[in-house]
Amino acid sequence: MAIESGKIDQMLLELRSTAAVARGKVESQASPGANVDFAKALTAAIDQVNQVQQQAHQMTENFAAGQTDVNLQDVMVNLQKASLSFQQMVQVRNKLVTAYNDIMNMQV
Repeated sequence: MAIESGKIDQMLLELRSTAAVARGKVESQASPGANVDFAKALTAAIDQVNQVQQQAHQMTENFAAGQTDVNLQDVMVNLQKASLSFQQMVQVRNKLVTAYNDIMNMQV
């Protein structure tokens, strides 16, 4: 339900290696799986967060409607999962914006 940290680390590794190449420092080892499509990985992560939020919203509506198969504990746990996954996505976005700004501020 959360964004996989391996994918995020891989994306950040790609950004760092691109920054190193732009600075003229070529890294000695190629990163494994460096050919991952960044846009697809990011879109998949955002879709996953959206799905978790929609499930939590649906469960909240079901509880408010008085359905007997939904209890308050499950609703609260799902709401917290949705909140944490969204906060994690925001932190990833902040890291990506910082990396982008670092790359854009490099002297060529």
